[in-house]
Amino acid sequence: MYTIAALYHFTRFADPDSLRPALKALCLAQDVKGTLLMAGEGINGTIAGPRAGIDAVLEHLKSLPGCADLEWKESFSDTPPFGKIKVRLKREIVTMGQPDVDPRAKVGNYVDPQDWNALIGSDDVAVIDTRNDYEVAIGTFEGAIDPKTSSFGEFPAWWDQNKDRFHNKKIAMFCTGGIRCEKSTNYLLGQGVEDVFHLKGGILKYLEEVPEAQSTWDGDCFVFDNRVSVGHGLKVGPHQLCHACRKPLFPEDLKKPEFDMGVSCHQCIDVTSEADKVRFRERQKQIELARKRGEEHLGS
Repeated sequence: MYTIAALYHFTRFADPDSLRPALKALCLAQDVKGTLLMAGEGINGTIAGPRAGIDAVLEHLKSLPGCADLEWKESFSDTPPFGKIKVRLKREIVTMGQPDVDPRAKVGNYVDPQDWNALIGSDDVAVIDTRNDYEVAIGTFEGAIDPKTSSFGEFPAWWDQNKDRFHNKKIAMFCTGGIRCEKSTNYLLGQGVEDVFHLKGGILKYLEEVPEAQSTWDGDCFVFDNRVSVGHGLKVGPHQLCHACRKPLFPEDLKKPEFDMGVSCHQCIDVTSEADKVRFRERQKQIELARKRGEEHLGS
């Protein structure tokens, strides 16, 4: 059984690059895999491994400057969610491209999962999904507004074009684990919006704590690991990942003529070049050869 820990924490790292070597070495020693992003504004990522290994890495993270009160969300998997460990230096731990946004200064009002349904059911509340379009496509809350953005950096422009729609409305926002809403609610507060709320712990916490019979969630939630999606109770969903464009596929999508395992799907066949497809086919060939040898290919 693999323990999965999803985490983020906004703090000020004077030299985030200097923190990476020891963190990666610990992950390797503890057989912990996944991705951790570090920037001057903090840390973000998801890791998986044995219970003792995850505990060791979390204790190390809590010892970093300003991270003593680090929080994380746990789930479990019978199969390894990641193939390797990546500890990367980034400009932002979640890219919004707004230098004045600072969640450490102020964010919207947190709403516990148990109170979320009552809030979003009010007529004076507009509910906005801050995730990317391909994530929204496989599941969202009933009645939520989809900005149809392909990246989080597009959200400020979308808000500027649509803000008049929400005059005299309270704004309730949500995302996968909560990190995007730390920035989006701070951004809206900076734009003069007074009543801003966000789902504490994100969709994952809601699916974990709210019984399906009481849920207003429709579909599955995309996750950035080999599970691809989860549903109520954090049970693994039916989706697979297109390893060309990294977008989720429904089971019926695998039967479409555009689908070529590891090479293309109906969402990306006209986006990638022929040179890309040649490269993807070679990668898929190596993955299959490794599988026949009983080995794990790093590109799988």
